Amino acid sequence: MHATRVPTLSKQRPCASQSGGVIRTLLLMLLLMSAVVLGAGAWWLQRPLPLRSETAELAIEPGQTPREIARNWVAAGIDTSDWLLYQWFRFSGDARLIRAGNYEANASTTPRDLLRMMVQGDERLSVVRLIDGWTFRRFMAELALAEGLKPATQGMSEQAIMAALGSPGVPAEGQFFPDTYAYAKGSTDLAVLKRAHHAMQRQLAAAWRQRPPDSILTTPQQALILASIIEKETGRPSDRAMIASVFHNRLRIGMPLQTDPTVIYGLGDAFDGNLRRNHLQDDSPFNTYTRRGLPPTPIAMPGKAALMAAVQPTPSKALYFVARGDGTSAFSENLNDHNRAVDQYQRRLRKSP
Repeated sequence: MHATRVPTLSKQRPCASQSGGVIRTLLLMLLLMSAVVLGAGAWWLQRPLPLRSETAELAIEPGQTPREIARNWVAAGIDTSDWLLYQWFRFSGDARLIRAGNYEANASTTPRDLLRMMVQGDERLSVVRLIDGWTFRRFMAELALAEGLKPATQGMSEQAIMAALGSPGVPAEGQFFPDTYAYAKGSTDLAVLKRAHHAMQRQLAAAWRQRPPDSILTTPQQALILASIIEKETGRPSDRAMIASVFHNRLRIGMPLQTDPTVIYGLGDAFDGNLRRNHLQDDSPFNTYTRRGLPPTPIAMPGKAALMAAVQPTPSKALYFVARGDGTSAFSENLNDHNRAVDQYQRRLRKSP
């Protein structure tokens, strides 16, 4: 028998010309899509950014990343995608050149303008300096005198100011970090306050992370209150950690802090520069002679060194200190030694011309 051959179907392969046509079509589509994207991007870069109000103000702090800056601009009032802003910063190649400072976007600001403004900075920036140990009231008085700073907080209570800063119910005292702040003409005092408030939050959080596990302090607010007292009690920077040690030791055994600056703060406008015996005996929330523990709020704005001293006191058994008259303090572990130190240094002060 002869085998019958079954015809096989041959596979059809596209010819080279067909494959090339498909590739060319795909490339053309990609080019068209790229052109559309680039055109849309170029159009977006030239268009004013939409704002949720008349202007958007942003304080850029040193060390902030381009992604954070883009996100913060949107939070400040630019009504666009923070992802889109961030991609523009990256695409431009200038993202790492953005300078810290206070900036304002208005109704005519385009994405190009926004980046150019942050890269070039503003050589006409003014500065306001806030000093360690100032109270919130002194702080606000300095802002009121700052040239070219709009008084957005005029007529606002401390409670309203803190609510506007995103911290409703938090006492204003001590919540602002003393530093030098640059601002553009026409910026608001509220913008500077926001920067100072955020700076204090960061500094306090950084200090709080470095406290020892057996610290007598249980909350960052306690550390802030104690730091404000240390700031007001320190005559010589080298004494800060020892002064902090005295207060830690007193808190640990339930001994009153007995510190004059808290009493003076509690007196407010009634203090005439002369602290009298009756002032130490009149009970108030800030009288640390009549009440144990920390006062209810900070009494000033502490600097970084005072914050660190509050959470990292020098290990000691000291319970007392007295001013020597030269800016330094003498420390004692018991009352007898303290009384001798008081007699020695106070007698010297009385004899000095």
